[in-house]
Amino acid sequence: MAGPAGASLATAYDLLMFDLDGVVYIDGRAVAHASRSIARAREAGAHIAFITNNASRTPEQVATHLEKLGIAAAPGDVVTSSQAAARLLLDAHGAGAPISVLGSQGLVEAVEAAELEAVAVGDPRAVAVVSGFDPDVRWRVIMRAATLIRGGLPWVATNTDLTLPTGNGLAPGHGMLVRLISEFAGVTPEVAGKPRRPLLEETRRRVQGRRPLMVGDRLDTDIAGATEAETDSLLVMTGVSSLDDLVHATADQRPTWIGHDLTALHRPGVAAARDEGRRFRAGPWTAWQESRRLRVEGRGDSAQDLDAWWTAAAAAAWDHLDRTGEAVDTGAVTPPGLSTESG
Repeated sequence: MAGPAGASLATAYDLLMFDLDGVVYIDGRAVAHASRSIARAREAGAHIAFITNNASRTPEQVATHLEKLGIAAAPGDVVTSSQAAARLLLDAHGAGAPISVLGSQGLVEAVEAAELEAVAVGDPRAVAVVSGFDPDVRWRVIMRAATLIRGGLPWVATNTDLTLPTGNGLAPGHGMLVRLISEFAGVTPEVAGKPRRPLLEETRRRVQGRRPLMVGDRLDTDIAGATEAETDSLLVMTGVSSLDDLVHATADQRPTWIGHDLTALHRPGVAAARDEGRRFRAGPWTAWQESRRLRVEGRGDSAQDLDAWWTAAAAAAWDHLDRTGEAVDTGAVTPPGLSTESG
């Protein structure tokens, strides 16, 4: 892992791009330390952006939700995959082009805000189809869109997320619809959301900043998207990614930095150094693999020590994965914050 030394991450980077679910909030409630950490980053001079693959909500709706959670946000701070998709369509077809919208009002508004004309699926004037999540879309509209795409009408998808979080657990996401249409039509859409580049590029276009940092909790979207966009990233362990996910991460899913939570923004990034043999040291921790099992030794309970634990463990695990093609067994270690009384 490489990056700025000495300075806190919030001052080493001047544009912080936050994923939402699992980073800023979980199930509608603010993540611990999120509000204050983001406020401190603003106070330090960083530009803040909230980015989301969710194509159903407008920036105004997202900003209102964040404000209710005590997180300062204006609509201009929010960038959605709908906006990124609209930019792709504008670049491809020009202002005023009629675009068939298979999605919710948030996608319609993004298309119209880009000076395109949002039309119904099946409108003969349409030069392309754009699709996004909409739980109320009718099957007959999906069939019509799939038939048109199969017939050659260009298609942009806001995202390919297979699942989305709800109050009742995970539910099928827009990616399931993308998969269905793709298999029927034999067509792969151009994708705007993470892990593709357009959403992060649209964020840099809309929000000032020359040194961006992507802050996320998902390896396959947030971190992979940052890698594709050649942007540094911070993985926070407050969301869906677990130690087991981390040790299986391929090269494109490996973050520049790992933080126990968002307070990591206000500390220097922790890097791992190779010690003797194939041992890796970060802060007070040393990690290695022994008989295909991950081992971590050391002692420390400060916030930076927690960041370092994840960093050392990841470095040793990735070294083993790259050399052998096999992920280490994590059964012998307990991540910080998950320990029992005896641990």
